[in-house]
Amino acid sequence: MVDNEDKQSYPCRECQVGALQPRPVSYFTVQDGQLISVPDFPAWVCDVCGTTEYDSSALAELHAMLDANRQSLRPRRRIRPKGDVEPPRPTADARRRP
Repeated sequence: MVDNEDKQSYPCRECQVGALQPRPVSYFTVQDGQLISVPDFPAWVCDVCGTTEYDSSALAELHAMLDANRQSLRPRRRIRPKGDVEPPRPTADARRRP
């Protein structure tokens, strides 16, 4: 006997009637006030109630990329070149009014 179903499916935890099937969907999230959308994101979608569960390994990879991008976009402290001298600050005596 040959099994015609070549795709893996899981029972739906939400409706407990349907089966979660692998299907690409659009994934949306907000990071630092910016909307991020990812088309064709791997997910599991119930064929009865439509519940969507995103693929955990794809989510982990996406979050790693977003976190790496967040780290690279942080403002960095400016390092002065050795020849660049900061102007002298006024002393306490110079700030006093006569």
